[in-house]
Amino acid sequence: MKFLIAGLGNIGAEYWGTRHNIGFRVVNVVAEEAGVAFTEMRYGAIARLRVKNAELILLKPNTFMNLSGLAVRYWLQKENLTVEQLLVVADDIALPLGSLRLKPKGSAAGHNGLRHIEETLGTQNYSRLRFGIGNRFSPGRQIDYVLGPFDPEEREQIPARVKQASEMVKSFCLAGIDVTMNLYNHK
Repeated sequence: MKFLIAGLGNIGAEYWGTRHNIGFRVVNVVAEEAGVAFTEMRYGAIARLRVKNAELILLKPNTFMNLSGLAVRYWLQKENLTVEQLLVVADDIALPLGSLRLKPKGSAAGHNGLRHIEETLGTQNYSRLRFGIGNRFSPGRQIDYVLGPFDPEEREQIPARVKQASEMVKSFCLAGIDVTMNLYNHK
């Protein structure tokens, strides 16, 4: 079985380490653990690997967050994949820092990257792994918050949670969404 794993984020050094780029960090860890590197291609950076009997195509869109659907649609079509073979990894301000929630479908919940994917694919029925970044921001400061770096005390928690998210990605591909949700969503 083959899967497209799209880690959402914004390209550019100024965005590295920001809350909004947690999807990039998760797919980076999946690639690092497999010893594969990303190659710049059309609509994003791609890394390919195998985990047992599953082929994973890791995607870091280069379209910026608000146009993520262009990259996701292109790579689904190029690889002849269905939305059932798609997993999107994105940040979520509605979840406490480090919380991980895998869902088979759902609304964009105000996330511009997920909204654009939904609009471009014409469906909400694709799997997503939401990585909680918390919501410690003042009214009107959401953009600054998500595009800002993690606080020093938050940075200590992030590597372990990113590692857990990378394990969830592999479990999704090998065991399926239901088993993976049962194993990880309650933790």
